[in-house]
Amino acid sequence: MSSLQVGSIVEGVVTGITNFGAFVLLPNGETGLVHISEVADSYVKDINEHLQKKDKIKVKILSVNGDGKVGLSIRQAVSGEKRESVRKGSRASGPMEMSFEDKISKFMKESDEKQQDLRKNTDSKRGGGRSYRHRQLII
Repeated sequence: MSSLQVGSIVEGVVTGITNFGAFVLLPNGETGLVHISEVADSYVKDINEHLQKKDKIKVKILSVNGDGKVGLSIRQAVSGEKRESVRKGSRASGPMEMSFEDKISKFMKESDEKQQDLRKNTDSKRGGGRSYRHRQLII
């Protein structure tokens, strides 16, 4: 019935985009679905930021059901490869190009900034330090 093998990586063309995923035309003429959770390693809020109609992409075949439904994954197709670009001739997305060390240093910098802001806000709510209005003058 189907010449698709689960686990194989093939190239397909995006034929449609919905809010829950993208439909991909596979080399054998069948259409499969890449669920939004299988588009990238990071959280995908808007699939249109990652894919467009007619994009050529590599996908891994996750499942082939008896009723003709084919489950696909982009992130698993590129997980073993160097993450150059999911699409051929694509506009490269920033987070996928960063090395692990760059991601860690960016995270540390943002974390330090957030902690400083938090400390600043809590100190100002406490009055900036010790309060002298509770001291009584003893003679």
